[in-house]
Amino acid sequence: MSSDTPPVAKKVPAERTHHGDTVIDEYAWMTNKEDPDTVAYLEAENAYTEARTDHLSDLREQIFQEIKGRTLETDLSVPTRKGGWWYYSRTAEGKQYGIQCRLAVTGDTPPELKPGEALEGERVILDGNELAGDSPFFAVGTSAVSPDGAVLAYSTDFSGNERFTLRFKRLDSGEMLADEIPGIFYGGAWAADGSAFFYTTIDEAWRPYRVYRHIIGTPADDDVLVYEETDERFWVGIGLTRSERYLVLSAGSKITSEVRVLDADYPTGEFRVVRPRRTGVEYALDHSGDRFLILHNEGAQNFEIASAPVDDPAAWTPLVPHRDDTRLLDVDAFSDHTVVHFRRDGLTGIRVLPADGEPYEISFPEPIHSAEPAGNPEFHTTRLRLAYASMVTPPSVYDYDLTRHELILLKRRPVLGGYDPADYEQFRGWATADDGTRIPVSIVMKKGTERPAPTVLYGYGSYETSIDPSFSVARLSLLDRGFVFAIAHVRGGGEMGRQWYEQGKLGHKKNTFSDFVAAARHMRRSGWSSEIIARGGSAGGLLMGAAVNLAPEAFSGVVAEVPFVDALNTILDPSLPLTVIEWDEWGDPLHNADVYEYMKSYTPYENIDDRVYPPILALTSLNDTRVLYHEPAKWVARLRATAKGGPFLLKTEMGAGHGGRSGRYDAWREEALTLSWIIDRAATRKNEETGETQ
Repeated sequence: MSSDTPPVAKKVPAERTHHGDTVIDEYAWMTNKEDPDTVAYLEAENAYTEARTDHLSDLREQIFQEIKGRTLETDLSVPTRKGGWWYYSRTAEGKQYGIQCRLAVTGDTPPELKPGEALEGERVILDGNELAGDSPFFAVGTSAVSPDGAVLAYSTDFSGNERFTLRFKRLDSGEMLADEIPGIFYGGAWAADGSAFFYTTIDEAWRPYRVYRHIIGTPADDDVLVYEETDERFWVGIGLTRSERYLVLSAGSKITSEVRVLDADYPTGEFRVVRPRRTGVEYALDHSGDRFLILHNEGAQNFEIASAPVDDPAAWTPLVPHRDDTRLLDVDAFSDHTVVHFRRDGLTGIRVLPADGEPYEISFPEPIHSAEPAGNPEFHTTRLRLAYASMVTPPSVYDYDLTRHELILLKRRPVLGGYDPADYEQFRGWATADDGTRIPVSIVMKKGTERPAPTVLYGYGSYETSIDPSFSVARLSLLDRGFVFAIAHVRGGGEMGRQWYEQGKLGHKKNTFSDFVAAARHMRRSGWSSEIIARGGSAGGLLMGAAVNLAPEAFSGVVAEVPFVDALNTILDPSLPLTVIEWDEWGDPLHNADVYEYMKSYTPYENIDDRVYPPILALTSLNDTRVLYHEPAKWVARLRATAKGGPFLLKTEMGAGHGGRSGRYDAWREEALTLSWIIDRAATRKNEETGETQ
């Protein structure tokens, strides 16, 4: 078979029966990635995709150079103060990974740093390039400096399977300690005196379920199991409050929380429960002085904030009441003020509660934006560090002076090549769903773009995750070629509050898909769009598959990245990674016949038919532990065997995980492939409609 001929996957009928329904899955054999036939099939798909996109090689290289040319490759972050040090990270031209540094504090003002110029006294604490070596994949899972600034705990992954090895490094001498702990998950927390480090491990389903205490200088085999979560719906995590007074051990499912706390000065003590878990009640906390601040949804759909004495953390007293129009997202406690991060009318905002004054909200300059607290490790401070961006304004770092009530711009990510935000414009539109619900759509384009224009419509719509208006350097390669880019803020996300999420999950999941189709039709009817290329990843990949099943004619192409398209088979198998915890999001089709029938009616793999489908580009990774590679592989095989249209392309990264390739240059090249395919697809569709030839 030549590489320009689509692979034909063998069919090996595998029968399964649930709730009296017998289904034949002819591609179930692909789930075994140790099978040489599976690897051979994936490699054949890669060769076919390479052949079908070979004509894009010049455009791919051009877009890669555009991304590279707009990026200040040698750059650095804004220093953040913690104790006696300023911490920041650098990137260097030609290097794939960041370099973490610190500089001793000599005053209250952050040092003035220049890209490519190291200041006297700068100390490199972690160089990702040195650690990565020649490995094709590299990721850091944990990077935490002890409260006294003496020791760095960090963890690394060289395969993409999100199982990290934890190590410790003395920062004064650079000496590596003998302590080494394999198989840990993200995150971790230090005891107040730096004598112990707490970390989590995962089970065979990739669920973080155990918390261990490691005493520095002792063998890993002596580590003590502090907590084990036996309920398969719950994840665990461990952290330290900003005040560094309390260790916080959190256990949470999709809908329920339980938090334990321990005085960080006594790391060998026993954690105590704040409030026992109760189904449907979520809460989280921070600490300030003699009280905890608790963000919770008990009797408050959009959450409210309570305070509780540290010696009686279950006694919650209302502090910030619930509002129907405002979803409270987070609460941060400082010595003299409290900061609340919220969402209202589809946009994020920040409210400050001074200890001795009236609460107020911070104003931002653009009507469409995203803003959040970021990088505030100091408990005693008169400044609040914020991250800000819009669809035309690059990521920006501000300090908000709490005394003068003033925003101070510290850094805006440079965009080279003469980028001017004034050359672009952003809009908020509203589509109407099938049931009359108004769906917000964020839109960006270059001024003067002729409409209707080819459009990329992006969507996600699960887990209450909001796709906020944001900036993208790579996206400029589309906008400058006359594209419109739009985000459909469909139900299942959190853009319009908790009710927005609840209207797009469980037995209401189909709203997510019909909302997206409604947004596409709105973009055409309103004169924004000609050809529409849909794009989404992970659970947004399920959205891609379901939407194209629902209305294949609405799209000129689909990009599905690590797509969750075989959702029913995955959620039916509790032995697979992350399945049981997903039952609170999708329902439990294994034990509930109604859930089974509902999921079967919308999951992409089960609902492909013989209509004409648009071309599809599916991207996945062999070592992905969240959406397994075989989901898009099976999906593409069935599309090719059942549907008309296409072509249907599958590209599998054979050495990466859920996030794709790890190095920034590698990631840019992958994005260049996707964008060149989108540009080519829009041009091809336009020519097809006008009868022209390329």
